[in-house]
Parts: sequence; structure tokens; C-alpha cells
Amino acid sequence: MASIFTRIINGEIPCYKIAENEHCFAFLDISPIAKGHTLVVPKKEIDYLFDVDDETLHHMISFAKPIAKALDKAFGAIRTGIIVEGLLVPHAHIHLVPIYSESQVVALGHHKEEISKEEMAAIAEAVRKELNG
Repeated sequence: MASIFTRIINGEIPCYKIAENEHCFAFLDISPIAKGHTLVVPKKEIDYLFDVDDETLHHMISFAKPIAKALDKAFGAIRTGIIVEGLLVPHAHIHLVPIYSESQVVALGHHKEEISKEEMAAIAEAVRKELNG
């Protein structure tokens, strides 16, 4: 059975899409720990990040880099951090988490941001705008 991320990539489940290319797909996390929290996933469904082939792993990081910079610009983040945990969904993924203050806790399973559907749509649009120049 396809993972929830594969179903999102295939358009079977709606998401707040940020970007996609031939190898990767990025969308807002629906349980964000910070405004703009984005997931980057390979289009190939592979459970464990370190089972992903080197070429795809390179594509993931190269794809994530401009998205992180767009998050920084769109929301004034100090920088965007990266978290790799990958326990809840059996599909390799990285979390891009904008960091807004030095005291901000950046940990999955910690504080969740309450963000409305309307604001999620606006966040996705703001990041896409920065990403596309």
C-alpha cells in the first residue's frame, strides 16, 4: 500500500504544495512546529533515508536548499534548520523548520503551531513567491 506521502505526491490527498521537480516534492507539514515547517520527500517511496540511493539523496538536499532560503526570506527566519526523524511515515523525508529566535525549541513532537487552513494556504503562496523570484 502506498504511503500517505506517495498519495499526496499522486494528488490523492490534498496538501499545501510548495514545489516539485522530477525527483522531489515539498509541502507544508500539517502538524507544524513553526510557521512554514515544510517536508521534502523523494518521489521514490523508500522507507529509510539512509536506504535512499546517493543520487536521490543529492536531489533531496539540492531541492531543499532554495526552499529553505525562500522560507527565510518569506518569514524573516534567522535560518531554517533541518530535522531527519522519519518514524511516523514509512517514506524518507526531511523537515525544514524556520527558526525565528535563538530560544525557539526545534524538536518534533514538541510544541505544535495552531495555523488555520487559510493561513497555511497563504504561507505556501508566500514561500512559492520567494522561491520563484
